[in-house]
Amino acid sequence: MTVRLLTLAIFAAPLFAQAPGPRDAAARIIGHQVVESRAFEKLRHLTDRIGHRLSGSPQLEQAVAWAQAEFRRDGLTNVRAEEVQVPKWVRGVERCEIVAPANHRLALLALGGSVPTPAGGLTAEVVEVRTFEELERLGEAAVRGKIVLYGQAMVRSGEDGPGYGTVASLRTRGAVAAAKLGAVGALIRSLGTASFRLPHTGATHYEEGVAQLPFAALAAEDAELIHRLLEQGPVKVRLELGCSTGPDVPSANVVAELPGREKPEEIVLIGAHLDSWDVGTGAHDDGAGCAHVMDTMRTLVALGLKPRRTIRAVLFTNEENGLRGGRDYFERHKDELERHVAALETDSGGFRPQGFGWTAGEGADRLLRELVAPLRAIGADGLRVGGGGADISPLARARVPLLGLRVEGTRYFDYHHTEADTLDKVDPTELAQGTAALAVLTWGLAEHAETLPRPPLRAEDAEAQGQRRRPER
Repeated sequence: MTVRLLTLAIFAAPLFAQAPGPRDAAARIIGHQVVESRAFEKLRHLTDRIGHRLSGSPQLEQAVAWAQAEFRRDGLTNVRAEEVQVPKWVRGVERCEIVAPANHRLALLALGGSVPTPAGGLTAEVVEVRTFEELERLGEAAVRGKIVLYGQAMVRSGEDGPGYGTVASLRTRGAVAAAKLGAVGALIRSLGTASFRLPHTGATHYEEGVAQLPFAALAAEDAELIHRLLEQGPVKVRLELGCSTGPDVPSANVVAELPGREKPEEIVLIGAHLDSWDVGTGAHDDGAGCAHVMDTMRTLVALGLKPRRTIRAVLFTNEENGLRGGRDYFERHKDELERHVAALETDSGGFRPQGFGWTAGEGADRLLRELVAPLRAIGADGLRVGGGGADISPLARARVPLLGLRVEGTRYFDYHHTEADTLDKVDPTELAQGTAALAVLTWGLAEHAETLPRPPLRAEDAEAQGQRRRPER
């Protein structure tokens, strides 16, 4: 046993002295993850033996088949693949260089969903902005025929400046905003927190009726180089992207269940996304989440814990470039969503767990404090209002209480959506701790006599429902 595991066992040991009941179950779960976790083993197979899992790729479908077989091997029932049509986007050639005032080869990745450049590439001057407001102030006269560079730097969590949630809109909507002012292409400083000349990919979107521009992410150092050169005069760049988008192809959400012994019709959902980008192997995003979910289910079976309610594991497809898996789950299961008593998602990496964010009705904090109390031994009992995840976000329309595993994520955006998101960045002990945290709260939600109060209907969902109910005129 390593020093880290031994330390965790010492902290968990006092829990075993508790009287039989929920805390006893929590102690058994934590102890099992200390000495018998299989989370890292599962993640190693997913990343090293299967690899990246972009929607539409053979690797994603290999992962779908493997996950079903693994759930069955671990003793789960009602294991199935629920088919989902997903986009098929292929990266192709990627080249970019400064051609004036000096020659520099740039490191970049096309953004997911980007269109290609014209054959042979395109060459144009660059204009730099940090925000959409700056772009609007430049106006069409300054932007037409140019390549727009969004040069806003992202900072680490807790530092002053824009974080991921602020700058991500530049990536998703940047091509549309540039096209509306006549640009011929777009570049963005990678949304990341490390400077290792490592470009970060991610999804971008287009708007019907607006010209579709090729769009790519530059390594931070190369965005800084262009910024310095622009301070001295015009900069001209040659960009070549060979991206292509084909017809939708079939994939699937992988579902497995641990049936409830008293209220099998009530469901606690735990989920992560099985797909990844086509760079790196998706170890933190979101292979770690899949390992959390899969080994949570294995642990409960191995310990003979039979919950009051059904626990349903879902490994969603196509989170990264379409969210088709999450949306399909909502539509396919909408008739039973009123019986979903909670949905938990883990999609923040395999780092040390800190607790959970939650979105539920008034008074939920009292029950949650009780359920996470045993996790104080591993420092994972923190609670914060506001939680969920992309794949379970559609369930908010059915007022399902949503929760998300929170981890110590200051390094997450060093690797996120890059070639560096590989298994060596994941600590096995921290991954086991995250699995223990997810398993303890999952068990508590499925076993406790009470359920979380449902949140009020969001204003936008209430308005949408009102629109659907109105008779046609």
